[in-house]
Amino acid sequence: MAAASLTPGVASAKEAGPGFAADPTSLVDTSIGNNGDGTTFPGATTPFGMVQLSPDTQLNKYASYDYAQDTILGFSHTHLSGVGCQTMGNIRFMPTTGAVTSSDPAQYGAKFSHDNETRSPGYYGVKFDNGIKAELSATKRTGQHRYTFPSGSGAENVLIEAGESNGSTYAGDIKVVGDNTVEGWVQGGNFCGETGKERYRVYFSAKFDRTFSKFGTWSDGTLTPNQREASRGDKRAGAWLSFDPAKGDKVGSSVGLSYTSVDGARLNRGAEQPSSFDRARSGAHDAWKGELNRMRVAGGSKADQRTYYSALYRSLLHPSIGSDVDNRYRGFDDKVHRGDSPYYQMFSLWDTYRSQNQLVALLHPDKAADMAKSLLRVYKDGGWLPRWGLGNSETNVMSGDPVTPFIVDLYNRGLLDDHTSRELFDALWKNVNEVPADQSTFRGRDGNPTYVKNGFVGYQDLPGYKYGDSRQAGSATLEYALGDCALSTMAEGLGHKDKAATLASRCGNFAKLWDSKVTSQGFTGFPVTKNADGSVAGDSDPTQSGAFHEGTAWQYQWLAQQDPQALYGLMGGKKAAEQRLDKFFDMPTVLSDPAKAAKDSWVTGAYDYHNNFAFNPNNEPDFHAPWMYAWTDTPWKTSSVLRAMRTLFTDDPYGMPGNDDLGATSSLLVFAMAGVFEVQPGSAKYVLSAPMFDKVEIRPAHGRGISIEAPGADASKLQYVSSVTTGKGTPLRQSWLSHKDLLGAGTIGIKLSDKPTSWGANAAPPSVAGK
Repeated sequence: MAAASLTPGVASAKEAGPGFAADPTSLVDTSIGNNGDGTTFPGATTPFGMVQLSPDTQLNKYASYDYAQDTILGFSHTHLSGVGCQTMGNIRFMPTTGAVTSSDPAQYGAKFSHDNETRSPGYYGVKFDNGIKAELSATKRTGQHRYTFPSGSGAENVLIEAGESNGSTYAGDIKVVGDNTVEGWVQGGNFCGETGKERYRVYFSAKFDRTFSKFGTWSDGTLTPNQREASRGDKRAGAWLSFDPAKGDKVGSSVGLSYTSVDGARLNRGAEQPSSFDRARSGAHDAWKGELNRMRVAGGSKADQRTYYSALYRSLLHPSIGSDVDNRYRGFDDKVHRGDSPYYQMFSLWDTYRSQNQLVALLHPDKAADMAKSLLRVYKDGGWLPRWGLGNSETNVMSGDPVTPFIVDLYNRGLLDDHTSRELFDALWKNVNEVPADQSTFRGRDGNPTYVKNGFVGYQDLPGYKYGDSRQAGSATLEYALGDCALSTMAEGLGHKDKAATLASRCGNFAKLWDSKVTSQGFTGFPVTKNADGSVAGDSDPTQSGAFHEGTAWQYQWLAQQDPQALYGLMGGKKAAEQRLDKFFDMPTVLSDPAKAAKDSWVTGAYDYHNNFAFNPNNEPDFHAPWMYAWTDTPWKTSSVLRAMRTLFTDDPYGMPGNDDLGATSSLLVFAMAGVFEVQPGSAKYVLSAPMFDKVEIRPAHGRGISIEAPGADASKLQYVSSVTTGKGTPLRQSWLSHKDLLGAGTIGIKLSDKPTSWGANAAPPSVAGK
């Protein structure tokens, strides 16, 4: 099979040269995905930081910034990257000039052009059409502002909104303190269609570098000059600060955040206060430069490098630090606790357990361990493990059991101490066998009653509740089986033989949904949703979503990667499974015109996951599907599919095929371009494919470096692995490496071919089930 060219979106010229970038931050464009598909934000933040200080062009939608808009309403301090619904966007600042006459951002918002924006990791700047220049930077727990006002514009103002956010806000309070400080808090909540859920409270303390010449506050639309305090009415609560233009054209502010108290916000601001805005910007830049150099690449086109480093940047934004500098944090019991290590929050587990968790564990094993300990604290404070934790509250969003493979992955990488491992296992054992008595806060695995009894989740509609495993019983069963199988390995490692056996017996529960009578697209046998009595629930058409969460049976059939051999047996054997994969990806078109296959044959819209039989690279359930060829006789096809997928990611604002979901989609791309990916969550085993760079250098924190060398690698044409060596040239006979072996490999040499090869056939990772 001759090499095919991949166009558009991937340049073939090696513009970047053979070496590593001197400063990889220069290759990051934070505007990538700033639209309704990627839903990312362009503003200033630090790796895993509490503060995401970013412009808002719209409210009550996604990350509150849409590249297509031309008006900025202000700069708020909290954002989530890539979430497909409105949330956060708290504590919004906006510079204005002249008299302050309105509290409505639609009135005081300012026009701007993208030509006047400057974006880089840790910095955002924009010059409005009215001449005001706004610059933003951040430390871990503070937002840094610098505003430059045009001469002759009259009063220089900064407006602060503490009662209206990008999402539901229930309460807010603001207070002007002395002549240079403003403090307050916002009570936020709701998430992805919820109503009436107060999820978190975020506090702030903002100190300005100049004294106020005038000030006032507002509640809703009523502005009161010289009043120091205001509380939210029906919509807004804010303050305005005016500065004498005769005393300078610049106004700076340092804003500390905290989820514990105003005192905590003040403490964070004081502890992290840089000596100047430029020092803050330099510090944020250096932090990101260090992060991007943890997994740096050489070779490839300039577009390749820009796309790759921008994805790596987005992969390291969350989870966010939730504790103050003294390790105090607000727990899921709404009480303030002090931990013995940093506490993290904002866990989008259904998304991140499949890709981003593994990247953080590889590059930052210490932080990954702290994240696991944070989940243990959620359990101790709240009584159950979360599914999607927003601040200090469970949203119960999405389905299945993502926390189990998330934690088991860290355990099987050896990142958890024995005491933490045992406590987490007890929490996970409870989670996989029981249901919260009071589901008002945690729903847990609400399909457990039928699942534990029958081996599958019985379908039950839950009126008025969008999520819930009984309502998405088809996909929930598959997710539960994957989680249980992963947990069996942890039980075995901890010496819980009986529990390990119980869990291992559930590894194959996906087969209990298999219906050999269902046919679709010329193939027979698919998973179906069942009622508690075992009868088929609703329409069994595999191209219809039914009770499969954000997908169809065609896409979810591959979510049995814990035991591919058994899955392929249901499909009629390896060859039949390969043919089914070929149909799923439209392999003939992948090989003749990869970009066309990705654009025309696959699911293309970020939210078009319903009622389709093709690969959906926009959403998590079938992220791993390209690597399922590893268990067929043609593992080379994985590399073909990944290069086709690469064409969907470009280095422009519309360069993401789906929601980034707190780095999940970006991490998928990082691993795909590097040539390693964990197909079986919880296994700590990476399957190899053809890298897209000549060299990928991985430098884990406190660990030994790893170099993946693939001379001649080129993302713009189809290439395949012909041989792999590790260390000083030892041939690798299998198509995978354990996490431990990867860390100890030193140099991984990969020879590439422009024709399919037999490398990796019959050499895939073993079943997690241990068969």
